[in-house]
Amino acid sequence: MIEVSNLTKRYGATIAVDNVSFSTNSGEIVGFIGPNGAGKSTTMRILTCYLPADGGTATVDGFDVFEESIEVRKRIGYLPESTALYTDMGVIDYLKFVAQVRGLSGQDLRRRVTEMIDICGLEKMVHKDVGELSKGYRQRVGLAQALIHDPPVLVLDEPTSGLDPYQIIEIRNLIKEFGKEKTIIFSTHILSQVAATCDRVLIISNGKLVANGTPDELQQRTQDRQYLEVAFQGDHTEIETKLDQLSFVQDFKQIQSLDETASSYEVVSEKGHQTCDELSRMAYENQWSLVSLQPKAVDLEDIFLQLTQSETQLEGVSS
Repeated sequence: MIEVSNLTKRYGATIAVDNVSFSTNSGEIVGFIGPNGAGKSTTMRILTCYLPADGGTATVDGFDVFEESIEVRKRIGYLPESTALYTDMGVIDYLKFVAQVRGLSGQDLRRRVTEMIDICGLEKMVHKDVGELSKGYRQRVGLAQALIHDPPVLVLDEPTSGLDPYQIIEIRNLIKEFGKEKTIIFSTHILSQVAATCDRVLIISNGKLVANGTPDELQQRTQDRQYLEVAFQGDHTEIETKLDQLSFVQDFKQIQSLDETASSYEVVSEKGHQTCDELSRMAYENQWSLVSLQPKAVDLEDIFLQLTQSETQLEGVSS
């Protein structure tokens, strides 16, 4: 449905999107994640014909994004990160306006507006101006305008940004429902949403695509590492200094401070190393209490950090 090959975008000396290639299938929900400034929004703006590229190709439903932009726009519904809604218009009037811009009229227009109000849960808001709505309901209106022309592809840039936990769940459920019939690519910084919603994940860092696969496939990429949660009772600075000196420890971070003298850490080490024995020995030799030590299940956040940190380190070496 979407085909991207060697897509490149530069801003002066900065390469915002660096030879990115991927494809999506019909009826697939794809999560697009990466650090701030990684190139997510730039890629989405190119795909939706709002921004030209400096190199590469992109097609949507077989139509060239750069040469056949009118046809591409007909087939894409786009929700930008900062949704530009007309706040002085009523909800129904706004949706009618968008439908007219999209070429709908008469009975088709009225039917589609009614369907969007129902699907996006806007029944109680139809007599209000858009400017009176909460952030959650504005996002629903944004989704409705993206869907009003019944496009086969949805591109959603941070659709849950600024929402409370209940609103996030509601929008996530809507995305899953839409994904039964449409191809959806959406960006988010909430990694738990991706694991719960997406069929496939794209990870971008420094403009480069560093991962492309299902959540299960991405987990396979961490098989050379083991993750542990360990809690010590001792001086925090001394503990972190000692952890940093262990050659087999690839990374560690403090999870929480249990009290003034106890802290828990996530420790990442080489697969197959006797890390538990070494950490126990370190605690004994430094006269710390070993409060707990247990394996940690690998989640998408671990994978994300591993891949994006690796890319950042490579950038630092090459620059």
